[in-house]
Amino acid sequence: MKIGIDARFYSSAFTGIGRYSYELIKNLTVLDTENNYVVFLNNPQFDEFICPNERWKKILADTPHYSLREQTHFKKVITKENVDLMHFTHFNAPIFYRGKSVVTIHDLTLTLYPGAKMRSPLRRFAYHQTISSIARRSKKIIAVSNKTKEDIVHFLKVNPNKIDVIYEASNETFRVLPQEYIEQNLPNIKAKYGITTPYLLYTGVWRDHKNLINLLRAFSILKNNHEFSGQLVITGKEDPHYPEVKQTAELFSLADHVKFTGLVPEEDLIALVNGATAYVMPSFYEGFGLPILEAFACGTPVACSRSSCLPEIAGEGNALFFDPHCPMEIAEALKKITTDEELRTTLRTRGLNRAQEFSWQKTAEQTLAVYREAVRY
Repeated sequence: MKIGIDARFYSSAFTGIGRYSYELIKNLTVLDTENNYVVFLNNPQFDEFICPNERWKKILADTPHYSLREQTHFKKVITKENVDLMHFTHFNAPIFYRGKSVVTIHDLTLTLYPGAKMRSPLRRFAYHQTISSIARRSKKIIAVSNKTKEDIVHFLKVNPNKIDVIYEASNETFRVLPQEYIEQNLPNIKAKYGITTPYLLYTGVWRDHKNLINLLRAFSILKNNHEFSGQLVITGKEDPHYPEVKQTAELFSLADHVKFTGLVPEEDLIALVNGATAYVMPSFYEGFGLPILEAFACGTPVACSRSSCLPEIAGEGNALFFDPHCPMEIAEALKKITTDEELRTTLRTRGLNRAQEFSWQKTAEQTLAVYREAVRY
């Protein structure tokens, strides 16, 4: 087969679709010794990507995401390569492309939680048309969790037999760091971000479905009851579309207790995950919940929502769950995980074991099987 992969999000630097594309391609280069691949990239990733052997070819796509050029120019670029199968690693595929394709749908967040950036009726219409079109036209759909599969069936009206669930995994860089490294480096890293006490950690964007408002309300309850003397560390780029995050922290007088770090380099992030008293994921909705596995792999106890796919990915008994709609219940969970050392030890052990059940090699193997099935249609 000649297989095309839309790798315009390709990046080793972050989680999400960029990491997914990076890890999938990395593992396919080792696993598949038969098929030929064409990787479509934007700059600067096009210049950085080195084809591993003669069966791999890279093409400059030069098309921004969610743009008109994506629908016109990108279609021409793909069509010119005449691939047997095209893998769109995200739903934003050219609507009029008619070659055989597979699509990975990571979540239906924009359907359920469109957020501030999707208030325009035109944007919502374009999103719905694009995702519905590729779901209908693709020979196979890869969903990253059973919950995402259920959502695709329900909202996009897709036959469940067309959908394969293939889990993601944490990157190997997320691991338990040597105690010597932690002792030598964590104090400086904490000082860099103004962290002066034990801390709870959240990583990610600030959008509605991430539920940062209720997390801040819960943390305020924790502080007012004098049940945790540490800080809450919130990473991620500040988003001007969601000013209510910082406004809520100010409303509850949490300026000295909540640290907004901005984007954190991966090396610092891994150290911060290792050093956290617990990792917190309060989301209303996730397609997979990769940060849970990253925390597990670092030996960090996790408290997370009892919603969406998170119980599926975390697994029963491996994390402390709470109702994301109830700040009081979130606060109770945070109190428990910060004060019960025996619980943290148990969750640490179970989390490490759970993380081992997921691997990018397995992801690539199952994806290659989907490719083989899709070309037979």
